Parts: sequence; C-alpha cells; structure tokens
Amino acid sequence: MQFGQLKRREVISLLGGAAAWPVIVCAQQVAKVARIGFLALGNASAWTERVEALRSGLRDLGYVEGNNIVIEFRWAKSVDELPDLAADLVRTNVDVIFADSSIFVEPARQATKTIPIVFAAHADPVGLGHVASLARPGGNITGLSMVLTELAAKELEMLNEALPQAKRIGVLWNPATPSHRLAVQAVAAAGEKLGVQLLMLPLVKAEDFDVAFATMSRERADGFLEVPSVFTLPYRNLLAELALRHRFPSMFGRKDNVEAGGLMSYSADTIDLHRRAAVYIDKILRGVKPADLPVEQASKYALVINLKTAKALSLEIPPMVLARADEVIE
Repeated sequence: MQFGQLKRREVISLLGGAAAWPVIVCAQQVAKVARIGFLALGNASAWTERVEALRSGLRDLGYVEGNNIVIEFRWAKSVDELPDLAADLVRTNVDVIFADSSIFVEPARQATKTIPIVFAAHADPVGLGHVASLARPGGNITGLSMVLTELAAKELEMLNEALPQAKRIGVLWNPATPSHRLAVQAVAAAGEKLGVQLLMLPLVKAEDFDVAFATMSRERADGFLEVPSVFTLPYRNLLAELALRHRFPSMFGRKDNVEAGGLMSYSADTIDLHRRAAVYIDKILRGVKPADLPVEQASKYALVINLKTAKALSLEIPPMVLARADEVIE
C-alpha cells in the first residue's frame, strides 16, 4: 500500500511537471528577443517614413523595440559598402534581414543562403532571379513587389498623354540599381511603341545631375522620366529645382518628388508596402519558411499632379489626364 501511494505521488509529480513544460517553453519563446537586420543606403533622415511604417506594422503585431524585438541598422555611404554591411549582419546572426529593394537584396543574397531575407519594394524579384516565382519563391527570400518594370513603362505612357506634342524624352536612371536594367528595357520598348525618342541619362554620382540636364537642354528634350532608386532619394529637392530651372515637365516614381515641386508621379504606395512587410517578418519569426510565403504585389497606386508646377511651366494638363489623378497639389 505504501509502495502504491509512493508510485501515485511520483506519477502526479511527473504529470504536474509535464503539464508545466508547454507553459515554460511558451514563456521562453515569448521572452526571446528577435533581431532584425536593416540594410540601407544613404542618410537615415531620407528613410524616416519607410522605417516608421515598418515599425508601425511590427507594433500592430505585438512587437516592442527593446522588449521582444531589436532592429540592427546598417547604413551604407555608397553601394560598394553594402556587401560588407550585409556580411556583418550575417556575422551578428540576426533572425531576419530586411532588404528594402533589389539593390539591397543582392548583397544580402550573396552573404547568406540560410538567414531569411524580406523585401518591401522590390522592382522585379522574378526577373532578377531573387525568387523562383511569385507564388513559390523558393530559397530564403520573399516579400512585396512594386512591379517597377511594368510601372516605368506606364509612367512614360502617362507623361506622353500629358505632353501629346512631345518628341524627345529624357530618362534618368541609376546603373547601380539591379532592377533598372529591366525597367529601362521596358521604357525603351514603350518609347518605340509611342514613337518618342528617348535620351538615356545614367545618374551615378551627384555631378551627373547637371550633366543630364545640360544634355537634355542641348538635345531639346520636351520633358523627362525619372526611374526611382534609393540613389536619387536624397535629391528630390535638387531634381525639382533643376526641372523648374530648365523648364522640363517631369514624371517621377515617388509622390514626395511631386511634393518637392516635380510635375507628376505615378507610383505604388511604398509606405503601405513597408507596413505590410512586417507581416512577413512576423510569420518568419513564428517559424514559417520564406520559400512558403508567396510574394505579394502592391495593391495601392496613385497618380499625383502638381498644378502649381504646371502653371510655373505654362503647361496645361489635358482634362482626361487630370480626371485620372488621385491627388492634385494646387
């Protein structure tokens, strides 16, 4: 009888301990601080809205910086520094690397084949080979795409509608941005279809802006299209100033360029994309493999027109174009 009582007590003790195991394990999982590596280029001030959108998305999912999540920022001064900074994040053994677009995904991909990589505004992840397909990314990379290859061609079409008499259009692009090669090819095809001559003007360093605008003036361009990149992100005020000085109607791939004084923009909502990227990070931290997370495309696009700039250029926007605008700045 005494032996039986002893056995029962042992069994109860063991069962009690076993019942507590899931609670202990769960508490340990909750207590674990996730580390997100953030790979970026340029000044942090130019990224304020995007960073805050990502942070907002993470907060909505229950992540509190300094409590259960830490963001390790790595700011490159030039494109050449990105591979070393990506390798540094890998050595730091972060849980996820956030690489906003193609220019960051490529060095991150070269640095690791195991740490998950999440992008928020990739221009063409399939075209550049960063994912196998949108539905089945494969590998360790996934996220959201702004479909720049198609978008850039659409922007040229819209600029042509706003400038129906235009014969020659400048195209400002950045050779260091991997996705721009495909975007420029799409723009060239669209230009041929529209019967518009294109002046391809690469921007690699700050001095190239004056060279590009001097070339457009000499060649009597009727306006220009800027293919968006992180390189031109800090130069939105300069681009608007040069466009007004040379009296060039402009089409941009970011709304903030129009707020700075550019004429038009047609773009995906990058703030929404960065907020949605937090969902990918959350799922990965919970154990879902990047290969099993389909790439989503941008769902919000907007045409923005600055009528104040149009007036300064003595330009009348066709009513049909104006009617399609999602936002008009007056």
